[in-house]
Amino acid sequence: MKIGMPHAPYIANKIALDLFNSDFITFNQGIEPVKECAQQILEDDLQKEKALEQRVEEILDENEDEIEFQRIDRRNMFWLIKKKMADDFGVILSYEDRFNNVAHKILEKLWEESLMDYSVSDNIVKNVIYKSIEKYLNTFEIIEEETIKKIENYKRKLIPGSEDYNLVYERLYKEELQRRGML
Repeated sequence: MKIGMPHAPYIANKIALDLFNSDFITFNQGIEPVKECAQQILEDDLQKEKALEQRVEEILDENEDEIEFQRIDRRNMFWLIKKKMADDFGVILSYEDRFNNVAHKILEKLWEESLMDYSVSDNIVKNVIYKSIEKYLNTFEIIEEETIKKIENYKRKLIPGSEDYNLVYERLYKEELQRRGML
């Protein structure tokens, strides 16, 4: 599943909490620096993908006449160009490989910054990070559905995309994350 920039703080928080709750990991400077480190790496990864997608859009826009003339499906062409250019932007398209790579980067950075110590192999700690990402992504859709249902049951009807809707959505989403121990 593709994640967006708004998810980065929540995923980073989940990673920090799961590492903190591991019996074999101790934090040297508290939970907040670990969360910030994880969030920065996640956001850097997402920025690379965003830059790639912007470049692909530019290429498609530059060739719009030819795309229309040849009746090429823009979405398919977008994916083909993105796939071809992914290596140039340092983007891994396979989500499993990508999240594994991100987990490895987070572990390396946490170790380099002396933010934590652990008494097991690097791979076990990396797997905690990977599983945190995976768990968040697996529950995201469920949390989103529950949040939307709660909004639909409001007496006052909120319009999706409006400022009021977004504020209520964010508050309910955070409450649901907190209820599930992810915040």
